[in-house]
Amino acid sequence: MTSRPILLPACSALFLGLFPAAPLPAEDSEALPPDLAPYFSPPADFADDFGDYRSPLLFADGSEVRTPEDWARRRAEILAEWTGLLGEWPPLITEPVVETLESEKMENFTRRRVRFLWTPKEETTAYLFVPDIASEGPRPAVLTVYYEPETAAGMGREERDFAYQLARRGFVTLSIGTAATTEAKEYSHYWPSVQNAEVQPLAMLGCLAANSWHVLASLPEVDPARIGVTGHSYGGKWSLFASCLFEKFACAAWSDPGIVFDTRPSVNYWEPWYLGYHPKPWRARGVPTEENPARGLYPELLAAGRDLHELHALMAPRPFLVSGGSEDPPHRWQALNHSIAVNRILGAENRVAMHNRPEHSPNPESNEILYRFFEHFLKP
Repeated sequence: MTSRPILLPACSALFLGLFPAAPLPAEDSEALPPDLAPYFSPPADFADDFGDYRSPLLFADGSEVRTPEDWARRRAEILAEWTGLLGEWPPLITEPVVETLESEKMENFTRRRVRFLWTPKEETTAYLFVPDIASEGPRPAVLTVYYEPETAAGMGREERDFAYQLARRGFVTLSIGTAATTEAKEYSHYWPSVQNAEVQPLAMLGCLAANSWHVLASLPEVDPARIGVTGHSYGGKWSLFASCLFEKFACAAWSDPGIVFDTRPSVNYWEPWYLGYHPKPWRARGVPTEENPARGLYPELLAAGRDLHELHALMAPRPFLVSGGSEDPPHRWQALNHSIAVNRILGAENRVAMHNRPEHSPNPESNEILYRFFEHFLKP
């Protein structure tokens, strides 16, 4: 493909840490390849349908965003509001030390089992895939996130082996996962502890991904300007929060996370390991009821009329794909149209996409589109 790296807007701060942002480029969207183009426009039934979501192009005081400069201020406002709600990350680990535990030559890449700090006090073990091609210079990379690192690395269920399949296509990939808390049925990550979390667990997962971005960016084989992130279901939520809260991810693909709040059992942001954290003993798992209400931040977000489309807007003008299944059907375009509107203010087109399938699980067709999305936006 012949798509340039995505430049970031001259907006505000990165979530918990300033960095110099690149200036917003003039419109540079290249023509989409025919196999991807259909997914960058809503179907006629949802064209210009914004649902009941409050526009992210309205400041808190009700005034409107009209220019890219206005959006820079509004983006900073959204980010500050959500940071206040979610809690602040601990300092990012910007100079990681990566230890290789094992290395195995496979097909057209080498798979390494590696270890590094992903919080200031905790290590994780992950799988790093490095393609054999070295003569072409630094490569694009993708971070994959899930319940544990083995599945995306090709040692789990079929059609969820994103790191392995992208490595076969020439990407450097890093597969991470919350194996210890998954085994303990606590799933997410809790900072500084599960009994006294100061950051909503799903937001803390974003911090782990940001530190893993620095691991990839530190590798001589990787071009730091071309690092994406993806995951399915739990990993879809994780990759959504990671990419929206951390500007350095160049693009993202979210596989059926439930991209907005909903009462479907799998769109379960109310759980204490996502946005409904409260100290143990935890509420019984399941859809909130009068007898078993949601606790923590989640009901406060609903009461305040907040929803995740505000976070989607933080991606602009970076591209993202919703690989939608049962939890993200076509009517999710009502939320995605708000991100399209933000991109129009910035003079950017073809940055918001959704492919739909009936089932929650990925399939060969949905995965091919996900891989082609990364090839188009990250490969030179």
